[in-house]
Amino acid sequence: MRGLLTGAALALTLALPVGAVEPDEILDDPVLEARARHISDGLRCLVCQNESIDESNASLAKDLRILVRDRLLAGDADSEVVDFIVDRYGEFVLLRPTTGGWNWVLWGSGPLVFILALGMGITYVRRRSTATPVGVEGLSDAEKARVKELLDE
Repeated sequence: MRGLLTGAALALTLALPVGAVEPDEILDDPVLEARARHISDGLRCLVCQNESIDESNASLAKDLRILVRDRLLAGDADSEVVDFIVDRYGEFVLLRPTTGGWNWVLWGSGPLVFILALGMGITYVRRRSTATPVGVEGLSDAEKARVKELLDE
């Protein structure tokens, strides 16, 4: 029973979100720290590419976390911090990319390609169902009589 409880406690511990923020990075002001966590939660680690900089242990993610905190200490607003990092690293650094500008092409291309493929599939099926079988129209009268004779047997 004791082992079962220990295993359950361990499983619950592993399910908790893991942050990579080190104690020396944490700001003294809890409000600024909460803003820094919120901002870094929306920024992609350029090394891991599937984690936020708040979750990543990569050295570049640590540098970005420190940069976010430095910009907040300098008095920048949240949007100014994000704009500064996007200007420096490009829009790829955002975990949730914007839908403006040329990104509309990317956002719209998926549904557009789906609709195009659906239309091509429907056209193919319709043409196939109305097509005449190959070879039937080319039979002579003697061949047609022979086929009829074979089918009657």
